Amino acid sequence: MKLDYRFVRNENPKPHPEDESKLGFGRIFTDYMFMMDYDSANGWHDMRIVPFDYIPVHPASTVFHYGAEIFEGLKAYRTADGKIQMFRPVENIRRMNNSAERLCLPQVDEELFMSILETIVGTEKDWVPHSDGTSLYIRPFMYGNDPHLGVHAVHNATFVVICSPVGAYYAEGINPVRIAIESTDVRAVRGGTGYAKCGGNYAASLRAGEKAEKNGFTQVLWLDSVERRYIEEVGSMNVMFKINGEIVTPALLGSVLPGITRKSCIELLKEKGYKVSERKISVDELFEAAASGTLEEAWGTGTAAVVSPIGWLHYLDSEYTVSGGKIGPVTQMLYDTLTDIQWGRAADTHGWIHPVA
Repeated sequence: MKLDYRFVRNENPKPHPEDESKLGFGRIFTDYMFMMDYDSANGWHDMRIVPFDYIPVHPASTVFHYGAEIFEGLKAYRTADGKIQMFRPVENIRRMNNSAERLCLPQVDEELFMSILETIVGTEKDWVPHSDGTSLYIRPFMYGNDPHLGVHAVHNATFVVICSPVGAYYAEGINPVRIAIESTDVRAVRGGTGYAKCGGNYAASLRAGEKAEKNGFTQVLWLDSVERRYIEEVGSMNVMFKINGEIVTPALLGSVLPGITRKSCIELLKEKGYKVSERKISVDELFEAAASGTLEEAWGTGTAAVVSPIGWLHYLDSEYTVSGGKIGPVTQMLYDTLTDIQWGRAADTHGWIHPVA
């Protein structure tokens, strides 16, 4: 689909990072961003690529007062021969449209959305880093901007895509992390917005996350909101466990984000012959497995970190070491397989790769 947009040249382009080992995550942004506007009378219109800059928003905008906002996160990778490719972007497009439906925001046609991603990544192709383990993080987001107060469905919205060259999400990299299981706060409820990727879900997680970080943990592992005993997800990742040879991950019951990396891992594990169960798993079952030695591995999955091994699990006054505090063989296999496909080191036999430039 050919995109009809206007282009505003950036007269003050930024220098590209010289040391890609110090990119960090989400701190550096490219020269341009994509924007388009929506109103109920005209639909999506005024598509444009403009210099990356602050966005003026009306003080009464619905995004400020009622949290009308959703977002996505995906990556573009540079292969060894210089080609640029995205990983499973159609899954992000569909998930964002599901989030939009839940938050009463306008959806974006899939073909149009894909053309937008191709165009902004193509525009910023020189910002896709070259070093191993780096990528261009792509953040589409949408917010309601009706310029008046009152709780109602959104009639005006803005869609934006920004890009950021990134390195590892966690400072630990692929090394195992310490996770605290949260016993007081909850992240989401069934029937709520847990399956949507919206800012409110993450804002609600910050208090527990700050407390965990002060106590030396990398992330929080959430329990369900009703019984406070069933595992749900980690703050920025889905979670998986290998228990007595079986891979167990929480079922998608409406309060857990349907992760794209999670989905990819499940497909790879089944291809490798592992039994994969998507079901409810209680914290009691998890710690009984840890105590008996049948909890063999634990890891998180997500776009930002890809796969992150969990080396220690802390709950109330108990802490267990998982896999000797080292990355386990299944975790390593998933990380290697996914990243080899993403960076073009292995053939894509699943149709997951979308070439850009």
